[in-house]
Amino acid sequence: MKQPRFPLPAHPLTKLFEPAAESVTTSLGDSSITSYRGTVRLFLTYLGAQYSEVHSLKQLRRDPHILGWLALLRSHHPPLATITRANHVIYLRRLLEELAWTQHIPDLAHLLGRDDVPRKEHHLPRPLTPEQDELVQQELLRRDDLLSNALLLLRHTGMRISECVDLSFDCLRLVGPGQWAIHVPLGKLKTERLVPVDSVVCQLVERIRSLRPPTAPKSGPLLLPRPRGRYLMIRKLRAALRDVTAALGIPSRIVPHQFRHTYGTEMLRAGVSFAAVIKLLGHKSPHMTLEYLEITQQDLQREFHLALSHPRHLVPSRTTPPGPAPRADLSGLIDSLMTAQHVLEIYRRNVIDPSARRLLDRLANRIVKILTQTKKLKPS
Repeated sequence: MKQPRFPLPAHPLTKLFEPAAESVTTSLGDSSITSYRGTVRLFLTYLGAQYSEVHSLKQLRRDPHILGWLALLRSHHPPLATITRANHVIYLRRLLEELAWTQHIPDLAHLLGRDDVPRKEHHLPRPLTPEQDELVQQELLRRDDLLSNALLLLRHTGMRISECVDLSFDCLRLVGPGQWAIHVPLGKLKTERLVPVDSVVCQLVERIRSLRPPTAPKSGPLLLPRPRGRYLMIRKLRAALRDVTAALGIPSRIVPHQFRHTYGTEMLRAGVSFAAVIKLLGHKSPHMTLEYLEITQQDLQREFHLALSHPRHLVPSRTTPPGPAPRADLSGLIDSLMTAQHVLEIYRRNVIDPSARRLLDRLANRIVKILTQTKKLKPS
């Protein structure tokens, strides 16, 4: 069995906290296991240094033991990020709840409360300015190497950098006649998704395949070969973007994650519904998506005047003359099916209920199949 990289301290409570950490991380990834063990190590080291007389769980008290640990987190030097402090509190709270259940000490579950978790900092959207976006893309196109094309792929799909390095060699999927999507594997939120892409992204994927080193397998499991590991590939992508911004003389620091902010903002301004942008970015919460989208006064004016052109508070007029009747031939049948397909897709984009969207997806697939078979008919 592989030994943990950072062993827990020699403390009387280690024999109880260690199995509790193993229990709550049973279905979690290696990074979560490391984080929980880090919290246990920090808490028990603090107890051993400040309250060496504590040898059992029944001796733990909110004041002074837990409050003193919270004060230690706040006074840490160098200062801990808010999200780091919050994670430590959440992890210890979860461990105490587990111990309260397994050791039959209910009071442990109340030593830490929800109010003890530091409030999350409000992050403003950080999309690139149009000038920065244009300059960076032009420079990446000019360099046209493996890392530059991978960065362009990030820009045009809104993926996380960790998702990009995990793309499979055959990540492109044909989802309909002339319709392509890129399969984004399991990522940060343990979800996977299909992101619709255009011909430009398809060409980027083909270009990346052609730029793979000769030593890489011709079809291998991954699109971006990483003989020296995943982490090093992520570092190379970050370094490549730093080189690009330095060459362009851009003074502000630009990181690959800002491509996600730029992509999400671009999709919203292009008319994609907010619910669809959530799906494109692979978020679980609309609050998370709002931190990515920059909505300016110009955006508000455009949306407002667009709404004025189709006021919802007016009763629709019934005096509009009907359009021409569809032709009773094969081309008319195909046109009608394509019209139905288009109307269904427009309606589906504005539906938020997941069950209704799944039903509409099935109906859309049926129309695609019917349309495909209809096109095989010969005109009479």
